[in-house]
Amino acid sequence: MAFGVFIHRPDSIYKDTPAEQYQFPSQYLARVQSCIGDWIIYYEPTKAEESRGYFAIARVQQVIPDPSTLGMYIAVIEPNSYLDFANPVPFRDADGLLERGLLNDQGKISGRAQSAVRSISAADFNRNTELGLAEETALLPRIDAPSTFPGMQETQSAFQHEQERSRVAYLTSRIVRDRVFRRVVLRAYDARCAVTSLKLINGHGRAEVEAAHIRPVEKDGPDIVSNGLALSGTAHWMFDRGLISITDEYEILISRHVNDEAGARALINKTGRILMPVRPADHPHPHFLRWHRENCFKV
Repeated sequence: MAFGVFIHRPDSIYKDTPAEQYQFPSQYLARVQSCIGDWIIYYEPTKAEESRGYFAIARVQQVIPDPSTLGMYIAVIEPNSYLDFANPVPFRDADGLLERGLLNDQGKISGRAQSAVRSISAADFNRNTELGLAEETALLPRIDAPSTFPGMQETQSAFQHEQERSRVAYLTSRIVRDRVFRRVVLRAYDARCAVTSLKLINGHGRAEVEAAHIRPVEKDGPDIVSNGLALSGTAHWMFDRGLISITDEYEILISRHVNDEAGARALINKTGRILMPVRPADHPHPHFLRWHRENCFKV
């Protein structure tokens, strides 16, 4: 197994759905196969409009031939492993490249930087992930740190194994993922409720809106912005109970089971449509909206 970097652009010609699958040509098959069972970082190249740099992590579950396109393959992403970075990480900062493995012996950027799929060292993976998920508290344990017991190979191996388990536990922690998901969703919606358009900030400077999954995590809903909505407490309660939903055209639906329809209509945007994120890639995906209408909404 090995860490990897997958290049993805919102305007890609490939059939990529970062939280679910990554399509690639046969020339990258061996590289992608080496990532099976391990984590990869998604990267938007600097040429992409409003590039986010390194912007998310995910775990590769398996690789299969693309049944619809000869010579193409699909990396299937492990359900619920995808996570947007709370802080997009640039290709380089004041200290140089964030992916140090791209430098050649002369200290210049090598041709590997052009590869759509490439391996990445544990040190580079941790550096990017720590920055991407950074908050006030310490984050990932470093697995590239030297052993505290030089020359004792068994102790070093056990220590590294423990760090590896800690890293995986951190990246899969529901508490951590909910916290990061809230940050990226509220940023996409400017901390405004998508249903009411209200932006309420409490006395401690904390936004009162919540980050709601359109398709819940327990129903295999991914932690991706396009599966999220920023909602006030009341709107969140109504959405989770199927009293409101959203069409593929982003119109707000009100269930006939609502006791006070007039009050509900007074609550929602006057346009009758949800507030939309600026980035098209952050818009609620019709796939998730359809799931909510078919499985939650009370017609």
